[in-house]
Amino acid sequence: MSQQTERVLQQFKACIPLLEVLTDENRQAIIMLLAQNKLGLNVNTISGHMNLSRPAVSHHLKVLKQSGYIKSEKKGVENYYVLTVREPLEQLKSLITSVEYACNWSND
Repeated sequence: MSQQTERVLQQFKACIPLLEVLTDENRQAIIMLLAQNKLGLNVNTISGHMNLSRPAVSHHLKVLKQSGYIKSEKKGVENYYVLTVREPLEQLKSLITSVEYACNWSND
């Protein structure tokens, strides 16, 4: 196996958690909701926009936070969640670029 292939396979492995997070429709909806609210939203507001309980939303927020898609900011007594997708998206873009390169490279 070539070093290029090994590198791409390592990138795939590193991106698995990022991709798994995106497979859930509720997390997708939360990401898009936060994308429209740049200043952030608290869990109650997010719950109000979704057909999910507050604990279910909290769980999804925890998963999104652990994977780097969002961060929380304390405002008074509440946590507000803000989208921070740059790092995970850069990692996924890098994977896509590597796969494209490997496919073109192997076809020559």
